[in-house]
Amino acid sequence: MKITPYRIKKGICYLRHYGPRAFWNRLLDKLEPEEVPYGPWFEQHKAGVQDLNAQSKREKTLSNRPLISIVVPCYCTPERYLMEMLDSVRQQSYSHWQLCLADATPSKVVQKLVEAYCSKWEESRIKYCHLEENQGIAANTNAGIALAEGEWIGLLDHDDLLAPEALYEIVALLNRKPEVQVIYSDEDQVEARRGVLEHTNPHFKPDFSLDLLRSNNYITHFFCVNRRVLEQVGGLQTEFDGAQDYDFILRCTEVATEIGHVPKILYHWRVHSGSTSDNPMSKRYAYEAGQRALEEHLKRVGQPGTVSQLVHFGFYRVKYPVSGNPLVSILIPNKDQSDTLRRCIQSLERASWSNYEVIIVENNSNEPETFQYYKELCREQQEGAIYARGNLAGGQPVMVVVWEDGFNYSAINNFGASFAKGEYLVLLNNDIEILTTDWLEELLGNCQRPEVGIAGARLYYPDNTVQHAGIVMGIDGIAANMFPGLRRGQEGYFHKAAIQLNYSAVTAACLMVPTEIYQQVGGMEEKLAVAFNDVDFCLRVGKEGYLVVYDPFVEAYHYESKSRGKEDTKEKVRRFEQEIEFIRTRWIEVLKEGDPYYNPNFSLKRCNYALKPQK
Repeated sequence: MKITPYRIKKGICYLRHYGPRAFWNRLLDKLEPEEVPYGPWFEQHKAGVQDLNAQSKREKTLSNRPLISIVVPCYCTPERYLMEMLDSVRQQSYSHWQLCLADATPSKVVQKLVEAYCSKWEESRIKYCHLEENQGIAANTNAGIALAEGEWIGLLDHDDLLAPEALYEIVALLNRKPEVQVIYSDEDQVEARRGVLEHTNPHFKPDFSLDLLRSNNYITHFFCVNRRVLEQVGGLQTEFDGAQDYDFILRCTEVATEIGHVPKILYHWRVHSGSTSDNPMSKRYAYEAGQRALEEHLKRVGQPGTVSQLVHFGFYRVKYPVSGNPLVSILIPNKDQSDTLRRCIQSLERASWSNYEVIIVENNSNEPETFQYYKELCREQQEGAIYARGNLAGGQPVMVVVWEDGFNYSAINNFGASFAKGEYLVLLNNDIEILTTDWLEELLGNCQRPEVGIAGARLYYPDNTVQHAGIVMGIDGIAANMFPGLRRGQEGYFHKAAIQLNYSAVTAACLMVPTEIYQQVGGMEEKLAVAFNDVDFCLRVGKEGYLVVYDPFVEAYHYESKSRGKEDTKEKVRRFEQEIEFIRTRWIEVLKEGDPYYNPNFSLKRCNYALKPQK
């Protein structure tokens, strides 16, 4: 990164905003070397001349060739930016488009440039209107929408660029999935350096993720909407200027029957000193407008929640309140390790939520200290499956039940769940130490949402590096935790380790699920005794239509060793291979099609959102 006076000034502003520690962590994230440099990757993967010519030919064979109206609000657009934007639309491989320019520039400069451009290229697909006054970006965009005749409307900023294959890829998706009513693509940033546009900072996005959208307007560009949806929600709203696109996207995705995503870089967001892409601090009002847009979204969908801005500009936290006073049953499988279990229980006793019970599932312990600790916890000794009962210091019931068979994580949890009285179950490893006092309220707030089936936590190793921040299918052939080894305080790719979003799975070392849903899917799969049972459980809950939420605001230490025992005996290797084969057989379609919450351009060998290596 080249050091310039502008960047020094910007750095000082960030230091004041974030404070020294957060600023340092942000700097480490920024300076993290690219494992696969994006510039060469983009050059290799962008559509070439032959690709574009082939698309132009295939366009004629498509059964659905909708008119796409691209709406651009203009205001004092620099000539170079205007010409490059116009070229990017004119050079589309898909021909059935219309460009609608609503210009609020006080002078006639932009108008004359557009007229000359249309004359030069004999271009009749460009519609221009001059606005009498600048009413703000939302109203100006609405004026452009009023010019639009297309069945689909796409939004483009006056200083940004479309990739030449952008419209073709949108229409190709519509031909594959005609039910789609809203579409977005991946994007990157471009900056002119020595007369050449340099591509940087790619944003490769997942398929639609409600919780990610409530954390950040990750959709942004290139956004296209069917006219029927547009007419249903109305145009852009002036009271959200600065975050008018965020508000519009929220309203469109609320009503769309199907939301499509093209996992390709189709939009180039221009970087310059006045743009939000380069200097987020240039438009502080926009983030306040984004907060209000989220608050209005929650009201419209009838979801109580409190929205706050995170330290990173444009990122938000929605805290969902708990309704009522539900009982939570915490299930803890245990064998020996009395000190480990004691630490876990002590962390539970610091919880601010008091209405919970603890069910410890004893599994063939041998150490006398373990049974001595059980006696400390449970004064009332019993016989049979229930070994002992008691109460924690806060009065919460605690029970030790005995699973006499060999270790089977799934069967042990199912057995423990059979004793649970709570409306919600927490699956918790005995080597977890909860760090967040309001962790149960946090997980409950998510699990009480009707669309959510599971909520999981952010876990650290004892050396304060990440152990778990969500699970992605397909990595290493089956599945893997995200961001292992990331330093605590760092946030990773687009802050994904530190914001709430959806994943296909989270670890059962610490997760919450409504008891009703646990029973609905038949609990944990007992054929998966050790590995991938949490992955399978989450996928089955997801298959029932529920979301799996990664909640980074619940933090805990997971004292699982980084060098935990290997599958080094014939029996262990055989069992592990059988469990891998079980997952591959049951979830072959997911593994073939790819995890919807993970962009196909990312590596399946790395767990940090690194790009796939170049071919």
